[in-house]
Amino acid sequence: MNTFIKQSWAGLRVLIALTIILGIIYPLAVWTISRIPGLQSNAEGSLVTQNDQPVGSSLIGIDPVAADPAHDPWFHNRPSSGSKDALGPGDPSASGASNKGPFNEDLVKTITERKDLIAKREGVTPAQVPADAVTASGSGIDPSISVAYADLQIARVAKNTGLSEDKVRQLVEANTSGAGIGVPGVNVLLLNLAVHSAAPGAH
Repeated sequence: MNTFIKQSWAGLRVLIALTIILGIIYPLAVWTISRIPGLQSNAEGSLVTQNDQPVGSSLIGIDPVAADPAHDPWFHNRPSSGSKDALGPGDPSASGASNKGPFNEDLVKTITERKDLIAKREGVTPAQVPADAVTASGSGIDPSISVAYADLQIARVAKNTGLSEDKVRQLVEANTSGAGIGVPGVNVLLLNLAVHSAAPGAH
């Protein structure tokens, strides 16, 4: 009986100690570290704000939808495998890859369809459409595109916003970093916010 009581008391002490360490001290330590300047933004989801209102995350790409597709003023993300349409918009609540290989007939057909649609939208030949424009990322919500894909969209964005191509190109360069598909990459959310600020009439 004494042995049972001793073992139960020892187990209870371990339970209390681990509860305090892992349930209180550790979470508080992680939270405190996350408040350190420079880390807080990452801890809060890398939110992007405009006029003190969150408008998205710099880590999540959500393809913009133009009110008038014939006069589309936005830069576009890579396609999402979770989208019902060939070019999106993607569904961040169902992110993930299609797991289809390069010889999968459905994937090849979808890539060809995407290439034709993008070529028509940008006024170029299908051969000029870069690979990342027609292939989904592993997450399906990649926030960045290649500089080549951004460059392909400059003429259309300039035409539909009234900005000069040189100005739009400057905005692309200002939002280009080392993070993306290939190096460097262009964050589409930040770029579109910059376009909207430069041409407030874009919608």
